[in-house]
Amino acid sequence: MLTDRAVAGVAIVTLNRPEKYNALSSALVRAFDAAMTELNADQGLRAIVLTGADPAFCAGLDLNELGDGGLGGAHAADPLHDSPVPVIAAVNGVAVTGGLEIALACDFRIASERARFADTHARVGVIPGWGLTARLPQAVGQSWARQMSFTGDFVDAPLALRIGLVNEVVPHGELLARCTELAISITSTAPDTLGRVRHSYNLGRDGTGAESLAAEAKWSEAGLAMEDPGQFASRRAAVFSRGRAQ
Repeated sequence: MLTDRAVAGVAIVTLNRPEKYNALSSALVRAFDAAMTELNADQGLRAIVLTGADPAFCAGLDLNELGDGGLGGAHAADPLHDSPVPVIAAVNGVAVTGGLEIALACDFRIASERARFADTHARVGVIPGWGLTARLPQAVGQSWARQMSFTGDFVDAPLALRIGLVNEVVPHGELLARCTELAISITSTAPDTLGRVRHSYNLGRDGTGAESLAAEAKWSEAGLAMEDPGQFASRRAAVFSRGRAQ
């Protein structure tokens, strides 16, 4: 986990496990939670940019560790929901399943031309538990959300822009600069007013998705349950083979 405070009022947080496409191991989840807890207590903080170490944004939960039962109860999106300041997702590569849920938990998303998105929960037999079934349709509409979740197919950056999953697509080398520019613009607003406006948006987002959030919580209350663990390894391999082929 890397945190950069080079710009006053703005923090850049980087998921830093590039050899595993920033897949969330228990150690990385703990490090992310600790970094966000420290930032969330900083009274001078006005905005956060969240990204991943190239070549990926986040490939979701570490499937090897999940298969061994080592990630039960992990909720990496919670620190984003609890953030008192806006969080911009700088999506620099693949954002898959849990990685997509993390991106959706941010206030909005800016994508590199290399970004790709997929919801593969149904393919690997893992029940979503971080708000995907509420927040994905809010971002892209019911039809596209169902298509993404039912097929597990990848959505590239231009299509993500067209369906509203991201706000902008920029050249890869300009992604952090553009997100930092937006974060600096946020710091120029009146903080108390912005906080109230953002809270109102959050009430509308989370309130309208309350039933979906409750259903997810019910189904995943024992952790991120896997269906048919015996076929988990082959399903996992198939998902990432599809991702490399596109």
